[in-house]
Amino acid sequence: MHTSNDPGTHVWAALPDPVEIPEAARSELLEIARVAVGVASRATPSGALDSAMHRSPPIDLRASAFVTLTEGGELRGCMGILDPDRPVIDSVAEAAACAARTDPRFPPVSPDELARLEVDVSVMGPLVQIRDPLSFRLGTDGIVVQLRGRRGLLLPEVAEPGGLDRMGMLDIASRKAGLPARAWQDPEARVYAFRTDRFGGPALAEAPRR
Repeated sequence: MHTSNDPGTHVWAALPDPVEIPEAARSELLEIARVAVGVASRATPSGALDSAMHRSPPIDLRASAFVTLTEGGELRGCMGILDPDRPVIDSVAEAAACAARTDPRFPPVSPDELARLEVDVSVMGPLVQIRDPLSFRLGTDGIVVQLRGRRGLLLPEVAEPGGLDRMGMLDIASRKAGLPARAWQDPEARVYAFRTDRFGGPALAEAPRR
């Protein structure tokens, strides 16, 4: 996972607003993710990604993004690019390639797996610092716990399959940052909420699932 020095925050604002990506941009970003996964798995020629990224007019949006790969509902890879000033098309392409090849929890994706994989793209909105760490909306907001130069992030949908409550989400985000589970309760800790626009489909399909 890549991070930037500026998380793109609005301090002490209300909870974050929805993120809404136009349908045409959704389709383009999903196709970029698919091609990037295909190239990373060596099922697609390396030049295909560059061609795909220059095939359509550029998307005028800069945002952080995550790409999640699943097989039969089980996680197969998930990586993100945390740089709100980067063109979203670049964020999606790199996140997809990393999810397919460099997620340390899984072996690299092989070409024969692609037919079984689902690809989901999560485009992130700005991080909003919240005073009360337990005030975020479970299943709607993602969270970031930051303390002493370390940062752990959880996407909104993490709460659903694990049946996590708010404290459970905060504990896991703290541990992802390499901190104790209750580090989010430290007076110096900062907790942020964010929204995403999530969309995806089969890794080899041409039409988006949603």
